[in-house]
Amino acid sequence: MSQPRFVICIENSGHPASLEKRKIYEAVDDARAVELGCIRVIDESGDSYLYPRELFVDANFTDDIQAAVIKAA
Repeated sequence: MSQPRFVICIENSGHPASLEKRKIYEAVDDARAVELGCIRVIDESGDSYLYPRELFVDANFTDDIQAAVIKAA
């Protein structure tokens, strides 16, 4: 089983009810989303949806921070 991948929302224009700026979200692998220039994330609803990739940056956490974020979920 692969490790979860996290991203940080840097813009929520058009999605203020679904995304919070500066919040960490779990990204879900989705090859079709990548082809469309999107990313699939688990948003505030608890479900995964496609959003424009430019709304996020990768959260390049160290292993210990990654473990702490996973544990906190």
